[in-house]
Amino acid sequence: ELPLDLSEVLFIATANDASNIPRPLLDRMEVIEVSSYTENEKLHIAEEFLLPKQKKKNGLKDNQLTIEKEALEAMISGYTKEAGVRDLERKIGQICRKAARAVIGDKKAHLNVQKTDLETYLGKARYTFTEANEKPEIGIVRGLAWTSVGGDTLQIEVNLMPGKGELILTGNLGDVMKESARIGISYIRSIGEQYGLDAEFFKNQDVHIHIPEGAVPKDGPSAGITMTTAMLSAMAKIPVRADVAMTGEVTLRGRVLPIGGLKEKLLAAKKAGMKLVLVPVKNRPDVEELDKEITEGMEIRFVTEMAEVIEQAFVKE
Repeated sequence: ELPLDLSEVLFIATANDASNIPRPLLDRMEVIEVSSYTENEKLHIAEEFLLPKQKKKNGLKDNQLTIEKEALEAMISGYTKEAGVRDLERKIGQICRKAARAVIGDKKAHLNVQKTDLETYLGKARYTFTEANEKPEIGIVRGLAWTSVGGDTLQIEVNLMPGKGELILTGNLGDVMKESARIGISYIRSIGEQYGLDAEFFKNQDVHIHIPEGAVPKDGPSAGITMTTAMLSAMAKIPVRADVAMTGEVTLRGRVLPIGGLKEKLLAAKKAGMKLVLVPVKNRPDVEELDKEITEGMEIRFVTEMAEVIEQAFVKE
């Protein structure tokens, strides 16, 4: 119980998800957003900092262990899933410990770890990334999501069944995402006549929306335009381009509203092999701030209304 002068002390806290911090405490903090590293940034950090650090920590000289660039890239994509590099450093340390044992026990002067050796050192790869579908399909659209460990793609599937006009939602969806689906179907009902959908159609058809990986909770409004596009595709029987991904909140009148986490979402789209990404027009400043490394190889188009989304996503006959 001694007095302590904290007048010149700065407290720093870190969190992957600020939504878990109590609101009164968060209001008294200065929040500094640090976005995810790109895979190229992670590679340079691993080569220039993490690998030398772990070699020294495990008693290895620089000339006793080499990890090939392709092996580091495979570790980043197949053995870790994070916004930073904490887990990547653990994996490098695991290789360094096994290398140190081989140097001492087997009297090896030098070890060169290649991509094909990773299974020996780290076991089988833990993560895979869903690539773009091979061909356009009806009722299947690729959305983009932000998670605490970076961006990801969501393949939203819609099926229609004879019924009483019910909306069925599965895939561990949160309340906000469920509301987005209801807003989407209300918007479709308002424009249904353009696609030959009358009032009787909506009374006699059940709509089932599913987002795979049902054990993973999903929430937020940014899948609004994706779910709306998938539902209209299933109802109008028009396929959606396989190389298109999209993100954006939708309103009852079909306006597309801005979203967050765009950098991580675009990285996920690029990794999945998407050629075209539809982004709300109010997110243009976010795109302009991004490095060309992130957007290279993808076309980003800005949209303000669902009509523009539908025009660019649907396969034209």
